[in-house]
Amino acid sequence: MNAVATRMNASVRYEPLEDMAHTPVPFADLSIQWDQIRPAAMADLEKLFAESAFCQGPWATAFEAQIADYLGAKHAVAVNSGSSALHVATIAAGIGRGDKVLVPAHTFIGTIWGLIYEGAIPVFCDVDDATGTIDLADAERRMEPGVKAIIPVHLYGQPVDLPATLAFAERHGLTVIEDCAQAIGACHQGRSVGTFGAMGCFSFYPGKNLGGAGEGGLVVTDDGDKADLMRAVRNHGQGERYVHERVGYNYRMDGIQALVLSHKLRRLDGWTDQRRAVAARYAEALAGTPLRLPVTAHGDHVYHLYVVRTRQRDALKAFLDARGVQTGLHYPVPLYRQPCLSGIASSHATAPFPVTEDWAANGLSLPMFAGMTAEQQDQVIDAIHDFFKGSRS
Repeated sequence: MNAVATRMNASVRYEPLEDMAHTPVPFADLSIQWDQIRPAAMADLEKLFAESAFCQGPWATAFEAQIADYLGAKHAVAVNSGSSALHVATIAAGIGRGDKVLVPAHTFIGTIWGLIYEGAIPVFCDVDDATGTIDLADAERRMEPGVKAIIPVHLYGQPVDLPATLAFAERHGLTVIEDCAQAIGACHQGRSVGTFGAMGCFSFYPGKNLGGAGEGGLVVTDDGDKADLMRAVRNHGQGERYVHERVGYNYRMDGIQALVLSHKLRRLDGWTDQRRAVAARYAEALAGTPLRLPVTAHGDHVYHLYVVRTRQRDALKAFLDARGVQTGLHYPVPLYRQPCLSGIASSHATAPFPVTEDWAANGLSLPMFAGMTAEQQDQVIDAIHDFFKGSRS
């Protein structure tokens, strides 16, 4: 654990700031990670360019082996984005036109693009009030003929209730495709998310806990046949060169992304510890405010995002912005209200989603990143306390 994490673990109590200038606090600072891997990564980049290993190639193959070992999966299939990962997993699951799939209504739209591409129908479900993950009781109410799979999303770094989800899927004969885009490194009972269902899908978008120098994604599975199919699909449907056995896509991972991710993977656990230290400090310092704070309900939490809720969300966001604190909104428009999905969703799309609406209207993401200093976090905490003092006056 580095000096920042050690310092933050040693002192988690909030002390109000006095006479401190409002230095901007970024929502995330990715340069910290690059500074830590730069010397070794630059040396390897020289080798990659010398070998012209740009598309898939040996660096991606090596990364697949490394991350399969890290996650405890038999097979890892590297692709060019998290959305592509979910798409090839949809194909490998045999989900096609007219099939229905249970998905949480509160998630990024990338969760369902693969379904839409294959002509499948998302069946939106409300989410749990405490965690924002799929509400299985609501999913039970929305079951209908033709439902073939469920895509639980480990939202914001919080695993879903995996034992309950697997039991639900088994009872209804559903394939489970885990959306782990925000939760790499999270575990349940010592086992990595992504290894419980038939397939687990990850995103390496730069801002993720394990982020590339651009786009990237991955599917893990213990099913060799599914892995082979996904490898073909990502590479123009080729079983062998220039023999296109099925419709495929150009979803290959760039060698540069694989190289950067390999270097970052070695530091991921330490960076996760730093995120947890930031979250613990937020939790203690903000416990007396009107904010609804994140909870750890199932397994552990890797805090891709630290999302608080308040009915004063917009006013608080504006106040923090004025104090130089960047924040984010994840996700203010539920999927069932997205214009591009009009007429696509299942018959239950118009049913009420009260908890999803609450998360969409009231959720605010605070700055959260590995390497965040105590001083930066104090500035966020101090501004929040000042906001609520002012709102009471």
